[in-house]
Amino acid sequence: MDRNRLFWASRRGMLELDLVLLPFLDNVYETLSEEDKQRYIRLLDEQDQDLFAWFLRREDPEDPELLKIVQVIRENTGLQD
Repeated sequence: MDRNRLFWASRRGMLELDLVLLPFLDNVYETLSEEDKQRYIRLLDEQDQDLFAWFLRREDPEDPELLKIVQVIRENTGLQD
């Protein structure tokens, strides 16, 4: 996915998610492994309510691959414990 399409896919229309995903995209995405980049792209297909719950640690994704990228995002966006 090219950078412009990735940016628009990361804009969720929910301020709380935009404040997590857009800085992550700008500051961390390029440093990810190819596997993690693909996980991030898969993550963007998930529902906003699920993303919100995952980032706030209310729940974890059942899919272990999605859990890996959610943990990376949590660690890099000020969402640590």
